[in-house]
Amino acid sequence: MREPEHRGPGPASAAVSDTAAVVLDDEGVVIARSERAATLLECSPGRTCVPLLGVLPRAGTDAGPAGHPMTVPGGDHAGPKVPLVCTVVRLAARTPGDFGAGTQWLVLLTPAETAEEAAERDARRRRTALSQAAAAGIGTSLDVTEMAGTLVNLLVPDFADLATVDIAENVLVGDEPPRFDTSGDVRLRRTAAAQSPEISAEDLLAVGEALPPVTDSTLMRPLMKGLPVLVPDVAVLHAKLGVDPNALPLFVPSGAHSSVAMPLYARGLILGCVTVWRSQLPSAFGEEDAALLQDVVSRAALGVDNARRYTKEHRSVVTLQRSLLPRSALDSAAAETVGVYQPAGGGLGVGGDWFDVIPLPSLRVAFVVGDVVGHGLDATAAMARLRTAVQTLADLDLDPGELLTHLDDLVLGFSEEQMAGESRTERTERSEPAVLGATCLYAVYDPVAGRCAAAAAGHPPPVLLPPDGEPAFLGVTPGPPLGVGGVPFEVTEFGVRPGSMLAFFTDGLVESRGGDIEEGMERLRGSFAGADPRLPLDELSRTVFDGVRPQEPVDDAALLLARIHVLSSDQVAEWELEADLSLVAHARELVVGQLSDWQLDDLGFVTELVASELVTNAIRYAGGPVGLRLIRDRVLVCEVSDPSSTQPRLRRARETDEGGRGLFLVAQLTDRWGCRFTSTGKTIWTEQPIGGSLALTTAGR
Repeated sequence: MREPEHRGPGPASAAVSDTAAVVLDDEGVVIARSERAATLLECSPGRTCVPLLGVLPRAGTDAGPAGHPMTVPGGDHAGPKVPLVCTVVRLAARTPGDFGAGTQWLVLLTPAETAEEAAERDARRRRTALSQAAAAGIGTSLDVTEMAGTLVNLLVPDFADLATVDIAENVLVGDEPPRFDTSGDVRLRRTAAAQSPEISAEDLLAVGEALPPVTDSTLMRPLMKGLPVLVPDVAVLHAKLGVDPNALPLFVPSGAHSSVAMPLYARGLILGCVTVWRSQLPSAFGEEDAALLQDVVSRAALGVDNARRYTKEHRSVVTLQRSLLPRSALDSAAAETVGVYQPAGGGLGVGGDWFDVIPLPSLRVAFVVGDVVGHGLDATAAMARLRTAVQTLADLDLDPGELLTHLDDLVLGFSEEQMAGESRTERTERSEPAVLGATCLYAVYDPVAGRCAAAAAGHPPPVLLPPDGEPAFLGVTPGPPLGVGGVPFEVTEFGVRPGSMLAFFTDGLVESRGGDIEEGMERLRGSFAGADPRLPLDELSRTVFDGVRPQEPVDDAALLLARIHVLSSDQVAEWELEADLSLVAHARELVVGQLSDWQLDDLGFVTELVASELVTNAIRYAGGPVGLRLIRDRVLVCEVSDPSSTQPRLRRARETDEGGRGLFLVAQLTDRWGCRFTSTGKTIWTEQPIGGSLALTTAGR
């Protein structure tokens, strides 16, 4: 701006707008002023403005392009009507730094805030910040307790000195909240609390405790309608709350001067209650505070209700998942087993991981572990179908590779069935296939031979822990995941010494977000190396599981531990017979003699008859050599093996038939019977309970 030539209206006055502004010369004489300035300050043009002399820079100083704001007190006859904040700007000077004639100053005037105005501005700021924080932070969790904690931390310390959240117990476990008819029916449990460091709430009800009953009262009745209860004076609350005076400190913190109670109200139902208190903050809660709290809590109520629904669904799926798994601990002649399953945290929920222990004929056992890609109810349902299919196929006594081949075909059929039954829209909206992408490992252990055969479909190998050596992953040849089709699964056989352990697991146990699965597998192997093998199996499994699983798991995980047993030589008797029918009588003698040695004479008649029928059929229709084996444990197993691969079939012989009653008789006399195929032929097996009455009763018919 050009330097003015005179002290009258001109460029200087043009610089003054309708804001509160005054133009002064270096002596403090008013050159021009705005109308707004005239209402704040009694300074006429052409006169010296004494109140503003103190804000003008003097010789030897430089205000720069904009001076620092200074406050001019008000209220006396010579000063402004109200305190003013003055900002000084130099408009012109003949030479830089020259404070002589010709220097002009623009003084911008702003009324200073009163204490009440500052407090109100600060309150507005806090309310705005709370509203914004609530919009951003509430509803991001699907855990009721976590959401309650988020809410109280938002309210303290800027809005309240103390905040509590009390939730109906039904809601905490995911159930529908009860209907409260009066305030006296309310039964809640303290779920979260937060307080400023300056206050003490030692006597207040602790988190996790149930709230004592509160009698019905007009003060609390608005809560039943979803309305806030504003108490500007806590003395009113003391008088009208209607609780035992000795219990009052549980409800009302000492030193509090005002409070607001707001129900968590959604779908016409009360989920809980949020209560805030002020003791250090000077201003009492008002209507604006209650309205703001109502807005914040209404957001939280919707979030809590969503979290409650998720909790219910998650609990249902977890219950379904666990009901589909076998008992966590089993003990058989072949192995002692313990399984551990844990779903992923957060929103992932349960998935399709499973394990199984399936008893097989001749005291053998099958170990199964598998994983369906995906999470939630769809993955759990797919897992149930696969587990049922594995159990059905295991009943056919197939070898591991053949079983996985059949399972692979079933998965392909499941996927085709699902695709055929879906519309294009459903196919597009479905984010995860129900079965496609499953993995499985199937292993069969024979406690008589002390050997295990395993095959894998895209699944990590098991860990073998010998009784006196280092744990190592078994070299099971990996096949493709289930559902690929057209690729055979190779069977790997290995010996297992007595006292050894086998560990089967899913990738969720060793896989972490951003980590290498190989590192997780090495961590698992190292965990077994450092564990005490003498620990009870359930304790060992939990120690390993907790020590290996990532801190932030990305998937659910399963671990199956099996401590291997091997039958002793005095529990097994076996013979080989030539294909000569005259040797059938000798076979009967061998069976009776062995049962006498085992002190199982009560089973002698039935077992002798069963062995006679099976050996006769084997010699007559299959040739030799014929294997005869007895196995004694909790049941008595009788096996007859021959080189034929012909499937024996049970039929009912007609009265005129001379034969055909052998297998029918065997089925009637024994508890179970069946046939399995081997690389050299087949084996027909029977089972009889030891110490039971079935064989004796049936034999007497």
